[in-house]
Parts: sequence; structure tokens; C-alpha cells
Amino acid sequence: MRPASLDGRAVGGRADAAAARRSASGATIRGRLARVALSTAQLLLPIALVALCAGPARAQGSPPPWHQGVSEERKQRAQALFEEARELHRRMMLAEARAKYEEALASWEHPELRIYLARVLASVGLPLLAHESLTLSLRWGPGWLTPELEQQARAAMRSLVEQELAAVEMHCDEPGAAVLLDGKPWFVAPGTGRRMVMPGEHVVVARKSGYFTVVRPIVVSAGKEASGRLALSVDAVVTRQRWPAWVPWATIGAGAALGVVGGGLMWHSDTSHRSTDERLRERCVPYCVPSDSDDYAGSVLEHQLGIGAVIAGGATVVTGTVLLFLNRPQSYRTEDRGGVKLELRPAASLGAAGLSARLVF
Repeated sequence: MRPASLDGRAVGGRADAAAARRSASGATIRGRLARVALSTAQLLLPIALVALCAGPARAQGSPPPWHQGVSEERKQRAQALFEEARELHRRMMLAEARAKYEEALASWEHPELRIYLARVLASVGLPLLAHESLTLSLRWGPGWLTPELEQQARAAMRSLVEQELAAVEMHCDEPGAAVLLDGKPWFVAPGTGRRMVMPGEHVVVARKSGYFTVVRPIVVSAGKEASGRLALSVDAVVTRQRWPAWVPWATIGAGAALGVVGGGLMWHSDTSHRSTDERLRERCVPYCVPSDSDDYAGSVLEHQLGIGAVIAGGATVVTGTVLLFLNRPQSYRTEDRGGVKLELRPAASLGAAGLSARLVF
């Protein structure tokens, strides 16, 4: 047997070895996790750097669209004219300020210039031109102007639409039809056109070769929108008869048939009358003269019916001849069934809803 002290050392050695193996295994796992984390960080770091730098790089490499193709000289000239216009605007010299703003826009089409010009136009009582100028200031879409300027422009447009302007929207399905508003070309069908107008009466015209021209006045008040559909009808010369062609000929044929029947009855009645007369003569002595008898009644009735049939047949033939004359082909224009179905409603705005009126022409 081994001494107890030696056995204790053996047990302690085995425990220390097991602990060492566990420690080595944990270190190996932690090392692997660290390597995976490092590899992941190395992979994601370039992507993060590209994402962080892409925004500033795009902002620096893509200037606003109104800067493209404009020389510095034109920009400086527009800036100088803008300062002059602002000073005139502050001094309420609106006509002069408008001229300066328009001159600056001729050098540089800048959205901020458009907004300032719209303010002047609205102040001098030209809301339609002001709305057009604001529309041009926002034509590049959201996000290009500063939030404050964009909000001001949209608020000004909404105010003009709801208080000082009206809208006309028309739809036409007839291909090739030219639609005009107040005598000016608008759009060519098929399609829909929408335009801001001043309140009052306006005239919508739709025309196409071979079709009736549609001309309709439309009265629309401020803050309202006239929306409708245009329908055109064919303008053509149509040849028609009063009755089907067979009617007069059938009438003439029926009259002729009645005349033939009547003639046949008259001929048969005469034959029957002579036959009766001969039979009665045979019964008499040589000096006997036949007198009226019931034996003649049948032939007399038949003769009368034949005369009536001939008269009726003749009248029918005359009627058919008149119908044939009246049924000659006649040419006339088709009826104009076109027009405008118009609907009046509040102009498009944030709070507009519902239907205010409906007119059908």
C-alpha cells in the first residue's frame, strides 16, 4: 500500500490538472469570440464610414438645380438686382420692385426670387400671376428649399386658392378634340386639364373636325372649383326615308290586287247575269219577255262588290303612289347631343370637403 501522503498529492494533482484544462478551454472560447468580434468590426467599419461620408459628399457634389448652368457673373448680377428690389419693396414702391425682381429672374431663376415676386404680385392685385410664381418656386419638389421658405410658399398658395382664385378642371375622352379656355389653347383630348383662373365667367370650347363644337360659359366664384366632362357629338349629313322602302310598293301592290279582284268579280257577275237571262228566256214562250227575278240577286251583288273592289284598289294604288313620292330620300344634319356636365365644389385645400352645388347643362 502507498503512504497516505503520496495518495493526497495524486488527488491534488488531478484536481489541478482539471482546473487547468477548464481554464485553457475558457481562454480558447474567449479568444475565438474576440476574433469574430474583431472580424465583424473590420467588415462593418468601412460601410459605416461610407454611410457617414455619403451625405456630405452628395451635398457638396450636387448643388441645387437652380445653380446648374448659371455663371457667377449672372448670379452676382441677380443678387445685386435682388437687393435693389428688396429696398424698393420695403419702401412700398411695388411696381418698381416687381420690375427689379423680374429682371433678376431673367438673370437667375431662383426660387426665393419667385417667392418675393409673388408677394409683390399679390400686393398689387394680381393673384393669378402670384400663384404661378409660387408654383414655379416649388417646381423642384420638396426638400430643396429651407423648411421655412417652403412652408411660407405653400401657405401663400393655399390662401390665394381659398380666397382670391378659382379653379377649372375639365375632362374629355374624344381623341383629337382641342379644348380651349377663354379662347386660348388648353389641352388636346383624351385627357384632363386643370387651371387656376380669376373668379367670374369663363368659356370652355371643345372642337374637332366632323363634330359639333361645344361652347359653354362657366361661372365660378373665389375658392370654388368647376369640374366637368366634355362630350362631343358627330356633325354629319344623314340620308333617310320616312318609311321603309317596301311600304309604298306594298301599298301599290295591294291596290293593284284589289283592282284585279274587283275586275274578276265584275266579269264573273256579268257572265252569271247573262247565263241567268238565257235560262229564263228558255222557259218563256217565244213572246215572253223575262222580268226581274231573285235569280239576278247573286250576280247583282257580285257586280257591286267588284265595283267596290275596283274603287278601293284604285284608291290604294293612288295612296301608294303618294307614299312613294313622299318617301324619297331626304338629307339632314344629325342632332347635337354634346355638352358639358359641370360640378361646382370647394377648391382643393387642406380643409376643403364636400359638394357645394351641381349644375348640368
